[in-house]
Amino acid sequence: MRDPVDLLNAGPESQYEPYEPVEPRFPDTAPIERVAERWGPGGAPGPSSSPPAPAPTSSAAFGIADVVSPRPARRLDIPFQGRVVDMAVDQVDLGTAGVVRREYTVHPGSVVVVALDAEDNVLLLRQYRHPVGAYLWELPAGLLDIDGEDPHVAAARELEEEADVRAARWDVLLDLLPTPGGSNEAVRVFLARDLTPVPEHERHTREAEEADMVAVPVPLEEAAALALAGRLHNGPSVAGILAAAIGRASSWRTVRPVDSPWEYRRN
Repeated sequence: MRDPVDLLNAGPESQYEPYEPVEPRFPDTAPIERVAERWGPGGAPGPSSSPPAPAPTSSAAFGIADVVSPRPARRLDIPFQGRVVDMAVDQVDLGTAGVVRREYTVHPGSVVVVALDAEDNVLLLRQYRHPVGAYLWELPAGLLDIDGEDPHVAAARELEEEADVRAARWDVLLDLLPTPGGSNEAVRVFLARDLTPVPEHERHTREAEEADMVAVPVPLEEAAALALAGRLHNGPSVAGILAAAIGRASSWRTVRPVDSPWEYRRN
């Protein structure tokens, strides 16, 4: 591993090859400007609106959507390579904003499962997390650390291994970037229903922090209330619980198929 001082003083030359240029995969968000032009302060129609258009009621009406459009960049160094994550140092061209150095974690990605039983209880697991020195209540989850493994297959495997449960029905609830300022980790949150227990003789032997994991079914409304009361802190778990509460209230019109496109997936 390189000395941090050497890393900070490193020049642009490196043994690592520059990134291949990547074309944006989405159009830009021009509709935002067109909608904004129609509305003045306080929602009043602007000069180009005649007759007045209805106020936008959804993000789609505003054209709001995250866009994959990487800036030109080159790898300067990988000062740390770990069992799960690496640390990368890149030089990024921001155009008129200049050229900057950015350090971030290279992560294989994760899957999270909202396992909902027939009574709309969500399964929560209590697990020790050393980086924060705390026992956290979380949804079943795991890494996408098997190259090419289907995220839905990985999610089903984690649900079986961590919670001794199988699901016959799967949907996508959310796609997340938990810490995009410091990591490229992408998380897909699945909704799992029609649950059945894994037979005793087929159950996974849990080790390390998972050895004393506690699993508790909690009514979905109560889990959402716990999240909003600040009693749950795992980000993807909180997001998944709240998304499930919203989804159920809308008769699950918010869910997507398990093979829905996932632009931010790396592994």
